[in-house]
Amino acid sequence: MPVARRCCYLDHAAVAPLSGPAGEAISRWTEQAVHQGDLCWPQWEHRVEQVREVAARMLGADTDEIAFVANTSTGIGLVAEGFPWQTGDNLVTLANEFPSNQFPWMNLESRGVHTRRLPVTEGRVDPQAILQACDGRTRMISVSWVGYASGWRMDVESLVAAAHERGILVFLDAIQGLGVFPLDVARTGLDFLAADGHKWMLGPEGAGLLFVRREHLDRLRPLNVGWNSVRSGHDFSRCEFDLRPSAARYEGGSANMVGIAALGASLDLLVSCGLSPSDSPIADRILEWNQQAIERLSRIGAVIRSPLREGNRSGILSFEVPGTNPAAVRRHCLERNVVLSVRHHWLRISPHAYNDQDDLERLVDAIRSA
Repeated sequence: MPVARRCCYLDHAAVAPLSGPAGEAISRWTEQAVHQGDLCWPQWEHRVEQVREVAARMLGADTDEIAFVANTSTGIGLVAEGFPWQTGDNLVTLANEFPSNQFPWMNLESRGVHTRRLPVTEGRVDPQAILQACDGRTRMISVSWVGYASGWRMDVESLVAAAHERGILVFLDAIQGLGVFPLDVARTGLDFLAADGHKWMLGPEGAGLLFVRREHLDRLRPLNVGWNSVRSGHDFSRCEFDLRPSAARYEGGSANMVGIAALGASLDLLVSCGLSPSDSPIADRILEWNQQAIERLSRIGAVIRSPLREGNRSGILSFEVPGTNPAAVRRHCLERNVVLSVRHHWLRISPHAYNDQDDLERLVDAIRSA
């Protein structure tokens, strides 16, 4: 991670720095595009499909269940607008979700679909409360795997199992967990998932993933339909509306090939570090780093606001420093090349596996001197 040579970067829950391999992939694509134009297009297209395979393996999915999207919002919108809602249906989500996981559902109100936004106290999510908010007209639950402010990590498998018992589908905004924690979509039975690649997956903005369980492909009305949505996509003389039998039907037209190549380079790196649907040494390392941060920050008077229970901890650690202004503390840290964020009036750090003990010392020193 080249950024580590310049600063203590603890803001992967916002916009992560690119990995070295991702930067090299962009440089390589740019060199080819400048000097060879579309002579390299077949090579780029092949790389897109390779990345699709890597993403599918990382999630325990089939390649035909993976689509590339511009961002999490696009993935959520494709499901929200494509689902066969009926007037009087409802969806349940959390009131503290990131706006991208609220507005697409709230936008369905004009179609007679109500969004139930469940209040959350201090970031603590009660799965039973989510289920109790459902009724016979609830068609879907949409939640974040990890809360962007509190860092609360959801037990996805248990929630999906309980929802399916009630005939309710589950959409997962996975952007704050994917790239760190293992997730097997086949084993959990998850219905839909979306995540942009610019956080924990160490890719660029504008290149993300959408997972649609195969059984739901024909259930969603295809949106963003274009030449690349049909089986005969490369034969422009045939105008036959025969959709591709895969989630790629939602990609529409030309792909963000450079962005996908960069995302793929970072995914290759993460997989090489052991990330799989069933295991993640990356998560173990991040959780251990955060545990040390909890202990060190608590000693200097910080109040931890993120969950401390093992099953709900994540890569996000939010805290308060009593008697200080969070924005002022953040500016103080940035002046010392310690990069973090402020969310919900809390300071928020989000380290990755490459952050080391020296980064922890720099953080503590910066907070102590603020």
